[in-house]
Amino acid sequence: MVRMTASPGRRVLLAAPRGYCAGVDRAVIAVEKALEQYGAPVYVRHEIVHNKYVVQTLEKKGAIFVERTEEVPAGNIVMFSAHGVAPTVHEEAKRGRLATIDATCPLVTKVHKEAVRFAKEDFDILLIGHEGHEEVIGTSGEAPDHIQLVDGPEDVARVEVRDPSKIVWLSQTTLSVDETMETVDALKERFPQLISPPSDDICYATQNRQLAVKQMGAEADLVIVVGSRNSSNSKRLVEVAKLAGAREAYLVDFADEIDEAWLEGVSTVGVTSGASVPEILVEQVLEWLSQRGFEDVEIVKAAEESITFSLPKELRRDLRAEAAELASEPDGDN
Repeated sequence: MVRMTASPGRRVLLAAPRGYCAGVDRAVIAVEKALEQYGAPVYVRHEIVHNKYVVQTLEKKGAIFVERTEEVPAGNIVMFSAHGVAPTVHEEAKRGRLATIDATCPLVTKVHKEAVRFAKEDFDILLIGHEGHEEVIGTSGEAPDHIQLVDGPEDVARVEVRDPSKIVWLSQTTLSVDETMETVDALKERFPQLISPPSDDICYATQNRQLAVKQMGAEADLVIVVGSRNSSNSKRLVEVAKLAGAREAYLVDFADEIDEAWLEGVSTVGVTSGASVPEILVEQVLEWLSQRGFEDVEIVKAAEESITFSLPKELRRDLRAEAAELASEPDGDN
């Protein structure tokens, strides 16, 4: 372990915006409100957002995270995460006699609706995203017969379509803009008539956080991204930082994961956080750096964010009563 001494030349570039986006804020508050209104337990299918600290904090309050809808006992409340779910999951909840709260990010819902619309018009839909990611699984489930996944430019060669004049691309919202457009360019080279979605699928928060990192990456010797390893948008920030010119970039969940050896020869540290990261974790990183001589903090502002989303409408209902009523129904086809 390298022990660093204070130096007057050291500074921190702090990205703005960073941390919670409107969709994550909405989803986390939705779990807290559900626990407050209905009491524990409230079941959540998959992690509500991809952040270890958030999940652990909500578990302490009474949230129970499950991987499959079938794990939730009949007569309970289950919430769907910000990443969205396929229609089959809603059907599973109905068969399981569960009251549901849909905390899908409205920007993900927009992509779902686009998928349904283009499928109805009989388009082949090329979904740019990472295989196995919850958002990709949910979007694909909206029109499984029309959607095929394209996981990067290297996947383009294997794409097969029925009619090259009737294809459209959609994308996972948490990818990097550059990564997505590289795949789109490769697709357009093969399919010149490829149609783009009516609006950019990459969410505003993902774009803004990447833009801030690009601005500070050229000046930073080291970039620390606060976020979990299963967070797609957090991992993208590490990649964007390196491409922008940072000598090194690392992803950490907590300040105590930072290795002091990373600071060797470093005068400028960039700090940012993924869209599912609470600000307290960033503050702990800034404190850790301050204790090692990095006390001068400069804000790198890329955009203003004022978007907010209303909470899921299901929270206005008596879901405990609904769940009890569902549990008392005869099995029927179950």
